[in-house]
Amino acid sequence: MDLGFVGDFEFLGQRYNRAGFNIIWANEISPAACKTYKANLGNHIIEGDINETIDRLPEYADIVIGGFPCQDISVNGKMLGIKGKRSSLYTAIVEAVEKIHPKVFVAENVGGLLLKKNEYSLKRILKDFNSLGYNISYQLYRAADYGVPQTRERVFIVGTQKGMPEFSPPQPILDKPITAKDALKDLETRDMDEAFSHIWSLANVSGEQGNRRLIADRPGYTIRAECHGNIQFHYSLPRRISMREAARIQSFPDSFMFPCKLRETERQIGNAVPPVLAWHVANAVKSVIEGRTL
Repeated sequence: MDLGFVGDFEFLGQRYNRAGFNIIWANEISPAACKTYKANLGNHIIEGDINETIDRLPEYADIVIGGFPCQDISVNGKMLGIKGKRSSLYTAIVEAVEKIHPKVFVAENVGGLLLKKNEYSLKRILKDFNSLGYNISYQLYRAADYGVPQTRERVFIVGTQKGMPEFSPPQPILDKPITAKDALKDLETRDMDEAFSHIWSLANVSGEQGNRRLIADRPGYTIRAECHGNIQFHYSLPRRISMREAARIQSFPDSFMFPCKLRETERQIGNAVPPVLAWHVANAVKSVIEGRTL
């Protein structure tokens, strides 16, 4: 999401200009993810448990953005909702907004947050964000509608200060989605290249999730974080997709490097917000801050 809010990257021949934001503080508990972040976005990221680092927040920022862990809310998880240890971390975003009082905040989670089974979690999350005194809106986004070659669905909760223009979600830009073959065809003949993260799992087919084969003329399936090697198979080649191909399906530019081994890279890519989708949300947020209505 940080990359999308910064902008200034290319994906599949399309230029995504600077979105107008500079990231001044970030937090992540995973050392490997921090390593990747520093290699691509800067040294301003603080490694550690957010509960221990939140006192180091800057005094002010125009916006606060974050994705709280989804494992307890996802249909692929244990469906514990916010009663789960990780998904309850949305409260760190609430605390950050309360401390900084930004003009806008954006919180992201899986589409499963809108399921009937997660009704309690959604109501509690919205209640806590509403208590901050912001105008709150939320919407389900289908990443494929915004130029991401993936059938990923995510919810963005946006809060704006009272008196500011109402947040207007970015409108879909594509009637026909980018297919898996559109995104990956130039990599079909490329040999393994660890420096480029064009490496893939050699795991055989198993009974675990993630063993589907891509369909060439459709967007890729949702990239998962905890594949344990069981990431989806290529649409035509006799192997699983590579990490660079997974990054393409997530809309990462090829210039984005993953200086970690396969499993950590797989986890980072699967946990990410598609940068292209985030870029569209960022521009809608920028309109609010500049006092414009879309």
